[in-house]
Amino acid sequence: MDAADAHATAVRPRGLAPLWVCAAVTFLVVALAIGVLTGPIDLGIGRVLGSIGARLHVPGVSSSLSPTEESILWEIRMPRVVLAALVGGMLALAGATYQGVFRNPLADPYLLGVAAGAGLGATLAIAYLPDGLRGREALPVAAFAGGAAAVVLTYSVGRSAGRERDAATLVLAGVTVASFFTALQTFVQQQNADTLQQVYTWILGSIPSSGWSDVVLVLPYVAVATVVILVLRRVVDVLSLGDDEAATLGVDVRRVRLVLVVAATVGTAAAVAVCGLIGFVGIIVPHAIRMLAGTGYRALLPLSLIVGAGFLVLADVIARTALAPAEIPLGVVTAFVGAPFFALVLRGTRGGVA
Repeated sequence: MDAADAHATAVRPRGLAPLWVCAAVTFLVVALAIGVLTGPIDLGIGRVLGSIGARLHVPGVSSSLSPTEESILWEIRMPRVVLAALVGGMLALAGATYQGVFRNPLADPYLLGVAAGAGLGATLAIAYLPDGLRGREALPVAAFAGGAAAVVLTYSVGRSAGRERDAATLVLAGVTVASFFTALQTFVQQQNADTLQQVYTWILGSIPSSGWSDVVLVLPYVAVATVVILVLRRVVDVLSLGDDEAATLGVDVRRVRLVLVVAATVGTAAAVAVCGLIGFVGIIVPHAIRMLAGTGYRALLPLSLIVGAGFLVLADVIARTALAPAEIPLGVVTAFVGAPFFALVLRGTRGGVA
């Protein structure tokens, strides 16, 4: 087999196997059901389905929920579950995208400093923008600017070492940039004590229960980022071969890498602006899928989106029920799961590529 045949074989990974698609969708549906049904007030699956059917104007279906229960379902639980699914799917998809683009199995929005940069951007917006420009619509824009600055700095620091593809080098660069941005954020907080509580919520990470406004805010950014990444998912497989090989196969490496990084950063920044710093999702989900399905990025990216959505919904259920009526910060829950998982992934890597 010559080099051209080898390249052609390498960039034709298995597509989405129906079995794994069904398993991922089933996992998401079960997670969504658990998220909607779990709470201090038992709504009952039959009555919830009746309410959903009534909202969809299904003939002969009516809701048996009281007005108070309807409000709990549609104004508290449903938007919170939908938001958790959007954020979890985006963080997992972004993590898998960064791993393919940087050819690094340890890359994710948290470790590359994107989340810390986005948090800093949002903090600066809250602290320093005039009241008329401090609306929540401006937060994703500010968060994106911070996240973009973080990923540029991380990649630049990694390249300055001459080993930008080395797993440990890129992780160390990300930790350095994240620490610096976190220090700046802490300084801003100390100078603006009136914003301390709001910013502190971001640092710990949580899914807000503020109705559909946050869903409407984050949805356009996540939707655009998801569409761009999934449209280019086959190209990510080519990039994972290396820049020279990808260029040989006709890929404009710089342009495609820029588009993918911008898309992943836009989605991550929007998620962070609303829900704060929720780490390890971009590590846990893609690597779990790799261990189970052994797929290339053509299948890994959409599966990460689906499974990541279900994973964060379940994590949020744990966060709001484990110590009820108190609520554990969501970032703490994902860290409990993610830190040991990350240690296993780190042990399994040998400075290799994704």
